[in-house]
Amino acid sequence: MVEVKLFSGTQSQYLADKIADYYGDTLGKIDVNRFSDGEMQPVIKESVRGAYVFFIQSTYQPTDNLMELLLMIDAAKRASAGYITAVIPYFGYARQDRKDKPRVPISAKLIANLLQAAGADRVMTMDFHADQIQGFFDIPVDHLKSEAIYIPYLQETDLSNVTFASPDVGGVKRARVYAKHFGRDLVICDKYRKRANEVAGMTVIGNVEGADVILVDDLVDTAGTLCRAADIIIKKGAKSVRALCTHPVLSGKAYNNINQSKLDELIVCDTIPLHGKSDRIKVLSTSKLFARAIRNTHEHRSISALFIEG
Repeated sequence: MVEVKLFSGTQSQYLADKIADYYGDTLGKIDVNRFSDGEMQPVIKESVRGAYVFFIQSTYQPTDNLMELLLMIDAAKRASAGYITAVIPYFGYARQDRKDKPRVPISAKLIANLLQAAGADRVMTMDFHADQIQGFFDIPVDHLKSEAIYIPYLQETDLSNVTFASPDVGGVKRARVYAKHFGRDLVICDKYRKRANEVAGMTVIGNVEGADVILVDDLVDTAGTLCRAADIIIKKGAKSVRALCTHPVLSGKAYNNINQSKLDELIVCDTIPLHGKSDRIKVLSTSKLFARAIRNTHEHRSISALFIEG
């Protein structure tokens, strides 16, 4: 069987170490040299000729993380790697997936083009902001679902009084997966914005009276929408509010917003490292799921068997 080589980008080492441990291997050696102006030069310190190469790197800010990934892929391609997979737990710039106003970029498509141009043969990621981003690629995309992590976690808790909720209309499909799986009700928070990262108004569609509500979303950025939804749900008579958000972007005043909100708990994955502290945030690891997906890719086995279909 073809040899497998796992490598980590600089900012995803914390996660890549755990993935390699579950996979039963060690990370390959790679140095990232920097010129005085900040320009990067990744150097792969071992042969990858003919190998299945997996580069693990989330592309959250700064954009150096994306550039480093592209350069590592290019280095492996020029070193005659047999098959290159970009493992991107958090796929940055995915929120710009269409033209919602004149003269704006479709950034998710641009990133897809860059990864392919660099030499990636496959992309593995988790919870795109929109499922249709898979169609931006002309190479295979393994789109892992966080339900594979959250559903087993929730099965260990009392869900007899739970109602699932989407913090906006766009996330209804995501929240419905949980409501359908556990046979619980679903409510929707309908919001509108005046500008990015600022919610102007919100209403709750559905009954939350006396319920323990669990909000479901793919990412939490400033936490403005999430906290606004939690506050309104409590005002509508809910007993408690928790949230499941895969990617903890948590920028700006996010930690302050969470600590001052009605949220009892925010449960996130480790696709992005936390840069602040809050007693209300619980982190679940994606490492075992990614390790299994990497093994299944190498052994040409099913990826969809690893997660629950909506």
